[in-house]
Amino acid sequence: MNREQMDTRKRQILGLVMGVVIAYAITATAFIATAVGITYTSLQETTIPIIVMITCVVAVIIAGFDASRKAASRGWLWGMAAGGLYAVILILIIVWINGGFVLDSRKIILTLLSVVGGGIGGAIGINFKK
Repeated sequence: MNREQMDTRKRQILGLVMGVVIAYAITATAFIATAVGITYTSLQETTIPIIVMITCVVAVIIAGFDASRKAASRGWLWGMAAGGLYAVILILIIVWINGGFVLDSRKIILTLLSVVGGGIGGAIGINFKK
């Protein structure tokens, strides 16, 4: 790899990481707003799973969009990588909080939605490059 290719790769990886950081900022904000809503309004706790899924999908679409803007090509792939990284980190946080790993349908669906959502965001983002 020559220097230009290495600089491009570094820029792409930085874009991927920044996309995931932005996704987690969006996720944290939405989760805090949901907690406040549940505490101070008539919002029911039964709405939490759907809010989590919607928040995660929106966040990974944005992460994929942002990650692919730094890519030279294959925006969908960089978006899927951002969505996959988002899902892996989220699952690790869940495992840490719960004290163990249990593979269930929610984790599988969350992972699939994250990868697909990131890919969609990446396919859109590659067309909006700076």
